[in-house]
Amino acid sequence: MTTSTGRISYQGVPGSYSHQACREGFPDWEAVACHSFEGAIAAVHEGRADLAMLPVENSTYGRVADIHSLLPDSGLHIIGEQFVRVHINLLAVPGAGLSDIKTAMSHTVLLGQCRSFLKENGIAQETAADTAGAAMAVAEAGNPATAALASELSAEIYGLDVLARHIEDQSHNTTRFLVMSPEPKRAPQGDVLTTFVFRVRNLPAALYKAMGGFATNGVNMIKLESYMVDGHFTATQFYADIEGHPDDRSVANALEELEFFTTKLQILGVYPVDQFRRSDMPSLKY
Repeated sequence: MTTSTGRISYQGVPGSYSHQACREGFPDWEAVACHSFEGAIAAVHEGRADLAMLPVENSTYGRVADIHSLLPDSGLHIIGEQFVRVHINLLAVPGAGLSDIKTAMSHTVLLGQCRSFLKENGIAQETAADTAGAAMAVAEAGNPATAALASELSAEIYGLDVLARHIEDQSHNTTRFLVMSPEPKRAPQGDVLTTFVFRVRNLPAALYKAMGGFATNGVNMIKLESYMVDGHFTATQFYADIEGHPDDRSVANALEELEFFTTKLQILGVYPVDQFRRSDMPSLKY
């Protein structure tokens, strides 16, 4: 994604899939591990990181909890997207074989994605707080009967052997990340996405009317999600991704029409489309 060097923050421990996203998108950058999404955002504001890598959605499990509500008030701007194929691997201490493994540790989501493999090999499940944390625990315990389900990056970091690769039940499982910057860096017009949030006015068919401008102007909306604001059932905010640039005439007209039916409209970023959308999984839409 870039040839410069710097520091990029992420939520999790070394070896997590968020860490992998940083490694793949910014191979020459230092990745800064943080305990929470808020911590990853704070690291940028405090100068401990130049950018943040935040997961926003997964092709199997949908949006990542809390991210949509954090983004508008984060003080950061979306400048790119990064996709990571979630390949799950069985990791064990050096010298252990597949027949030795009796229990596999991981986050409950990953355990659920490997049911077929675990059942076929008679391996019991043990829930851990996160994937890379499970790999760390297996390395520290040194028990050849216990393995972790995690990334190959975790195996590299914690000195574990990969006993089986890509054992997930659904091979298309992919997580989308957003690259966040303290300064807005709008991409030039071209193959770009625009992400924004809005709240509709309390009027009959307000959402229907608000969406009408995108249809009549031929703007492709590839994502629209609603979520509650501040715990109020009557305060609903919408998160949207559209294809196009705010300076494109069609997008400008659609956004202008949208403003007539909203009480809030905030553009979070205008950034290049990741080529993963166009090549590896052309049917993948969020």
